[in-house]
Amino acid sequence: MNKTGITRKVDNLGRVVIPKTYRDKLQIKENDTININMEDQILTMTKVEDSCLFCGSKKDLITFENKLICNKCSNKFLAKVLIK
Repeated sequence: MNKTGITRKVDNLGRVVIPKTYRDKLQIKENDTININMEDQILTMTKVEDSCLFCGSKKDLITFENKLICNKCSNKFLAKVLIK
């Protein structure tokens, strides 16, 4: 992964603008949902995809470890785990 950096100031409401070049590269549009995590002293932002990680379905989604999985795929996974 290439490291790049742009410096931005935080406004009086705690907001920071994501630079357009980054938004374009990550296909982040107005009203998209962004997940913000902090580990140690590092903030990470990830665009929330509104479809199943495995099959791409947009129906019956649940969140597991900050990833979306549909009920059908989660049931398939559980069946494989329980069979072993």
